[in-house]
Amino acid sequence: MNIGLIAEYNPIYPPHIATTNALAHTGNALNVTINYNWISTNDLNEAIYSQYDGWWIAPGSPYKNMTKLLWAIQYARENNFPLLGSCGGFQHMIIEYARNVLGIKEANHQEYDPYASNVFISKLTCSLVGRTMNLSLTPNSKVASYYGCLTASEQYYCDFGVNPEYIDIIQSGPMLISGSDNEGEVRIIEHPKHPFFISTLFVPQFNSTMAKPHPLINAFIESTLPCK
Repeated sequence: MNIGLIAEYNPIYPPHIATTNALAHTGNALNVTINYNWISTNDLNEAIYSQYDGWWIAPGSPYKNMTKLLWAIQYARENNFPLLGSCGGFQHMIIEYARNVLGIKEANHQEYDPYASNVFISKLTCSLVGRTMNLSLTPNSKVASYYGCLTASEQYYCDFGVNPEYIDIIQSGPMLISGSDNEGEVRIIEHPKHPFFISTLFVPQFNSTMAKPHPLINAFIESTLPCK
């Protein structure tokens, strides 16, 4: 299968190294060949849609072209196309959801516009780069079923997250908050009626090994298989 890795690729950036390693772990576990290409947000266009079985928005915000990235997220959401987001991917999937589902067209990211009126993604009071934190998973969510439990411990690599002022608004739509930390901060979202539309503020690829591939990455790849 072919997976598009959306980000501004940097071969020495730890999350990008971990991303390709995690795909190797999952490919070995599922006994499938996973071909992948890194795609800059500047290169996103309609022509590439048919070339891939799923997309993974990898860490690396700010991206070069936020407009094209949000367009790709909207395409995946509206066309039941498998999409996994981590770190920066999570942040932009929140923005797309706020703009195109909740109808808040001015929803923005503080990293791009510090003075925006509706900052859904804001700078964290304390950076999460390098931190490992516990998670509570929502019962009966897809994410909980993939983990096979209601708790997890994951590593982060970000300075931005969901603005707490907008959590109630996010919950007013179809998106499900399927994971939060001990303070109730949003860490995972999923679209319950989508085959695979899940994003995490943490970086699951950091917690993947050949002996134990990450369950979310396994589930993402499984969702792209023809028999699915």
